[in-house]
Amino acid sequence: MKYIHYRSRGLNTFVLRPHCGEAGAIQHLISGFLLSENISHGLQLRKVPVLQYLYYLAQVGIAMSPLSNNSLFLNYHRNPLPEYLSRGLNVSLSTDDPLQFHFTKEPLIEEYSIAAQVLKLSSCDMCELSRNSVLMSGFPDKWKRYWLGPNYSKEGVAGNDIHRTNVPDIRVSYRYETLVEELSTISYSSLLQP
Repeated sequence: MKYIHYRSRGLNTFVLRPHCGEAGAIQHLISGFLLSENISHGLQLRKVPVLQYLYYLAQVGIAMSPLSNNSLFLNYHRNPLPEYLSRGLNVSLSTDDPLQFHFTKEPLIEEYSIAAQVLKLSSCDMCELSRNSVLMSGFPDKWKRYWLGPNYSKEGVAGNDIHRTNVPDIRVSYRYETLVEELSTISYSSLLQP
């Protein structure tokens, strides 16, 4: 987390989670990448693969709302959530304007139902989205330990308690090892440059 360094120095902290990338200029996503812990929507990332790759490398969280996006911008079948998830971006589900777009008292459950049924996400995908949601949330550390396990802040399989997250270790291992390999390749390549 970017803000922990500032907190350790006794400075005031806040976490920026802007509503960006749903529509508008790509510059919003660039600012979001530079300044944010995570963003809401990120639909426009599908048009800028290089920026999408940067979001992946930095694991900037993207909270997506397919139900509201379907009403306003992009129908379900064109929603990039499944592609983002399969590529390893740090995505989760969220609600957006629940009084306008949702029909039940549990709008987040509606988002998960849509993701499972319309976007054809597997139960493993759904559990990974849930885990990502808790990790990128602003909930206190005590709650995250309760929901995800006492070692949730460790990287890779060491931070996954499969009995709480229901995310298989092989999925967590794949995500972690792939990211580390990408970062290593970039670091190695930068050393080779004259």
